[in-house]
Amino acid sequence: MAKPTKYATPICFGLSVLAGIGILISLMYVSPLIAIIALIPTVIYEIYRTEGKSTKISSIIIGIILLLELALIIFNIDIDLTEFLGQESRTIAGYEVPLGTLTVVGPSVMAILSVILFIRTRGKYTKWLAVIIFVTSFAIIYGLDPETFGELFKYGIQEVLDRVAF
Repeated sequence: MAKPTKYATPICFGLSVLAGIGILISLMYVSPLIAIIALIPTVIYEIYRTEGKSTKISSIIIGIILLLELALIIFNIDIDLTEFLGQESRTIAGYEVPLGTLTVVGPSVMAILSVILFIRTRGKYTKWLAVIIFVTSFAIIYGLDPETFGELFKYGIQEVLDRVAF
């Protein structure tokens, strides 16, 4: 059954503002922690609003990754997945994701899952929330490792160009 939409617009607008403020503060202090904390209400609302099986699972996985990301940063835990798995990249949901440190891979997976949410959901509010998650995920990556952000950005552009037939 569809979720009520009476307050969805002001809630999504408020979550957009909160994420934007979180991103700005994170960039000012070069700390992704604020952006992560500011994203938590958006992810909670996304989990609430999604209804389809794949979209519900995607939003729950985003929530789990976000909480794990928060714990990894708070406790200063980082694992290099490239060394651990012996691979430079992995295919996740049809997208080739470059591997690196676990704290950077988490937001990368969140960004991919937000794209899946955007594509598979019908609701304009869940699409809106997916965009907030996508943008904030890249801000988190930038705050963690600007060099990796640049590489992922170039890689993402190349993926789009490879998938679009001219």
